[in-house]
Amino acid sequence: MLCQTLLALAAFLPRSGHTEIMRVLLKFTLDCTPDAAWRALRDPKVVGQVDGPIAAPTSLEPGGFPDEWTTEPHRVAVKAFGLIPIGEQEIRLSFSERAGARIVQDTGRPLSGALATVTSWRHTMAVSPRGDGRTLYRDRLEFGAGLLTPAVWPVLWALWQWRGAQLKRLAPTWE
Repeated sequence: MLCQTLLALAAFLPRSGHTEIMRVLLKFTLDCTPDAAWRALRDPKVVGQVDGPIAAPTSLEPGGFPDEWTTEPHRVAVKAFGLIPIGEQEIRLSFSERAGARIVQDTGRPLSGALATVTSWRHTMAVSPRGDGRTLYRDRLEFGAGLLTPAVWPVLWALWQWRGAQLKRLAPTWE
C-alpha cells in the first residue's frame, strides 16, 4: 500500500523541468437564481463568508474591498482561522460569458508566506441556469507548487470542500 501511494505521488513530481498541475473540481446546484449567484460571485463580502474562518482574507488596498469585484488587481492578506498569517495574495479577475454560462476567472497569484508555495494558480467559477430556476455551479482550481504539489493538494481540496458547503448554505440568502 505504501509503495502504491508513493508511486502515485511520484507521478505528479516535475519532469523535464516543468511543474505538474493538479486540479480540484466542484459541480453542484445552488438554490438561487443564476442572477443571484452571479451577483454573489462579484461581491467581495461573499469571499469572506465562503472562505472564512478557515482562510479569512483582509484587503490590503487603500479603502478596503470594493463594493463589487472589478478587473483591477486586488491584494489581500490571508489568515488561517483569523489568527495565523499565511501570506499575501493578488486577486486578478476576468469576467466572461460562454454558452449561457457566466464565468469569473482568477489568475492572480500568491505573493508571500506559506501561500507563496503555490507557483501557478488559475481559479475558474461558472454559473448557468438549470432550467428550474436554480443554478448550476462549477468550480475548477488548477495549481502547481513544484515538488510540493502533492502535499498542497489535500489542503486545497479540503478548503474547496468547505467553500462548496458554504456556497450551498449561503445561496438561498442571495435572492
